[in-house]
Amino acid sequence: MADLQDDLHTGTEAGGLDDLPVPLAAEALAPEPYAPVSDPDDEPLTRARAVLAAHPVADGCNGLASALRDLPWYDLELGESSVATDVPRLREGHVGALLWSLDLPESGGGDRAVGATLEQLDLVKTVVRAHPEGLRLAYDAGQAIDARNCGRVAVLPGPAGAGALGDRLGILRSLHALGLRVLTLSGVSWAGEAGLTRFGEEVVREMNRLGVVADLSGASAETARRTFAVSKAPALCTRSAARALRPHPANLPDDLLVELGAAGGLCMVPLTAEQTGPTVRDVADHLDHVRTVAGPQSVGLSGTYDTGAAHPLELGDPSCYPRLIAELLRRGWAEADIALLTWGNVQRVLRAASFTARAAQTRREPSTATITDLDG
Repeated sequence: MADLQDDLHTGTEAGGLDDLPVPLAAEALAPEPYAPVSDPDDEPLTRARAVLAAHPVADGCNGLASALRDLPWYDLELGESSVATDVPRLREGHVGALLWSLDLPESGGGDRAVGATLEQLDLVKTVVRAHPEGLRLAYDAGQAIDARNCGRVAVLPGPAGAGALGDRLGILRSLHALGLRVLTLSGVSWAGEAGLTRFGEEVVREMNRLGVVADLSGASAETARRTFAVSKAPALCTRSAARALRPHPANLPDDLLVELGAAGGLCMVPLTAEQTGPTVRDVADHLDHVRTVAGPQSVGLSGTYDTGAAHPLELGDPSCYPRLIAELLRRGWAEADIALLTWGNVQRVLRAASFTARAAQTRREPSTATITDLDG
């Protein structure tokens, strides 16, 4: 994992809001003004491609790093039939940014989980460096925009499972320095069915100080609610749809969607048959529902390609995003709301994380607390 040692990166953090209260700083991060796209043909698919050309998809979860582990050779820039995600299909689908999932071994924990996450970070960096014409690493909203302006797809490392911390805040800081930007708060003793423990709350505060975004997909309702109360930055649900439409355990009930929206968070609806249904219309139903319940500023997209999940008809790989956007246009979605769905909402959350971190670092030193200190 020599690449990890050669490429420590703490990210570019915005400044200038040290004196603003955090809620005001977050509210100041409105998406860029939306300019409607001219559309002489008025065909939904043509309109969808035009909207996506201006406001590409920021995809909340992609499993490509794991899918590439066992391939002896691949070329993502030329095109790779062994996986669902490659540069030609990302460009055809107008994908501008991806969160690359750093999955852990099924039964892994402790130092094994830490080591597996380090290997995944190393692999992500190796893959991106091997495809410089198509991919570029990004660690914040500004770098994602820079990558897009250079014609590259921005790759943000994360989410990783909370087990990657090994219950140590020093490892959280090290993973952040190596590029981790999203952490899933589930599967550990300090973020369980009963909610966050005292150590779990300290983890969230340290994530705020660093600029690591909390992912609440798969977290218990109590963990989610306590995170909303403790965190000064908005949270993501990188792989959650509406439980009212499909009773999957990772999907969110309406009361939690309301609380997520009130906290400025973002529910990224997965394009999986299991969570949303077998057709593009089913996915659109979930997007309609989340937008209605949580608000247009709290809904996003999560392709979940190359994670082993089955995908709805007409949405088999990232090149298919225009078909989904065309369905939303047929349903009367305003182009401004689609711009929020695809790009603007993710940018808002990433910017808020950076501003929160900048403010917290002026008031808070790195935490030295341990799980033994706080949870006994």
